Amino acid sequence: MTPQTLLTKSRYVMGLNCKKAIWLAFNNPSELPKVDEAMQHRFDEGHKVGELSKSLFPEGIEVNERIPAENDKKSKELLKKRKPLFEAGFMHEDGKCYARADILIPVGKNEWDIIEVKSASEVKEEYFQDISFQKYCYESAGLKIRKCFVLHINGEYVRKGKVEAKEFFVQAEITEEIEDLMPSVPEKITTLLNIINLKRCPEISKGEDYHEDDYKVHDNDLFWKEHPECDILDLYYGGKKAIELFNAGTLCIKDMAEEDFTSRPQKKQQKIQHKATTTGECYQDKKELTTFIKSLKYPLYFMDFETYATAIPLYDGLKPYQAIPFQFSVHVIAKEGSKPQHHSFIASGSDDPRIKFTAELKEALSEQGTILVYYQPFEKSRLKEIAEFFPENTEWVESVFKRIMDLYDPFKNFAYYHPAQKGSASLKKVLPALTGKSYDGMDIDNGNLASIEYLFITHGAFDGKKATPAEVQKVRDDLEKYCGQDTEGMVWILDKLKEIVK
Repeated sequence: MTPQTLLTKSRYVMGLNCKKAIWLAFNNPSELPKVDEAMQHRFDEGHKVGELSKSLFPEGIEVNERIPAENDKKSKELLKKRKPLFEAGFMHEDGKCYARADILIPVGKNEWDIIEVKSASEVKEEYFQDISFQKYCYESAGLKIRKCFVLHINGEYVRKGKVEAKEFFVQAEITEEIEDLMPSVPEKITTLLNIINLKRCPEISKGEDYHEDDYKVHDNDLFWKEHPECDILDLYYGGKKAIELFNAGTLCIKDMAEEDFTSRPQKKQQKIQHKATTTGECYQDKKELTTFIKSLKYPLYFMDFETYATAIPLYDGLKPYQAIPFQFSVHVIAKEGSKPQHHSFIASGSDDPRIKFTAELKEALSEQGTILVYYQPFEKSRLKEIAEFFPENTEWVESVFKRIMDLYDPFKNFAYYHPAQKGSASLKKVLPALTGKSYDGMDIDNGNLASIEYLFITHGAFDGKKATPAEVQKVRDDLEKYCGQDTEGMVWILDKLKEIVK
């Protein structure tokens, strides 16, 4: 079979998660969504972690051949050297399946251990499917597999000088879990091959189990065109319950029965959503909104941070994936009726931005007045980390904590809810529903893209490309506009809430 028609470990996992995705991968790959910036960033971070893992095995040999048949041939030759192998690939004897191992470790005279490298900080159940498929291919090719491991990131690792791979990684054995799965692998492969050979692309349909569309392939399914009214999956904190209702035939929130609401704390919000969706009118709890507004003390500071994170810490004192604040926006209203004044900061250069960030933020926030954020755990966590790493800021951070209030709270509690929010209380949904304004048309329109673009202009791309001066200025302008709208949007939201209670 050609590389395009071989069932690889990534396609095997894809198929177990989504029938349509694997059908498209084999029959119409151009219809698969393109890799976006966020996904490419995850891939790049995974590659960096993979490269670091190889330093644990200095005698390891890289198998560079990318064509499966050639890699299979080369890998079988290298088995004789009894050295750790990176990216060794083996074809199943049926010629339909092929898998490459992140790391194969020789054990004793004729055995091998599989080590799968993951850029997560824990072992996830989905990894078992991946590795069981590998073992299935390798044993068919004649390898004797002794044990299976996942090499994942140590979430508690703190960088101190050079990154130490032995401390950065944790090796977890999952041999028993893999053995439990092995009997089911051939049947799963048969099922997937049957799906691949279907003449028509499988889509979601009524009565068929819904699944999370991780591969983003179901947006154009005929079902959604035939049932544009279907909104049950937008149920606030619906989770598994929403999926159960969908699979049972309840497609609309307005058709929910009393027993359909969850028993969790979100039941109140679900009932409000049900009423608003049924009537088409927004819900307003003017008493709660009034109490919130009256608790604010001028001057008001509307504050938002932008951060970035990397799997391998860039600076001393950081853990893997620890968020590093590089930008803030603060809109200040000195007194009732005053025009908002804007203060902003975006770090420059490739050094740790937190020192300058903290100094500038102190100036912007002054010492009195309410500090409004949208979803306070995020900003509070970043400030707490600053105090932990720079203890001289502890007293200041504690004083800031006492002043913070969360503009998210009245929306989380559905003191205000508009059907256009579609079960969400996020800023990106509340802002257009309440004010009619949005982030449409912005070159940077979300936090993930903001962090990726900032990483590019400060540390370069994974392939070594560096940003030109023009690119740097363009990104900084886009960041200024995006983060600035986050805080100005909060000003607009508060103005609308004041209109409602009046």
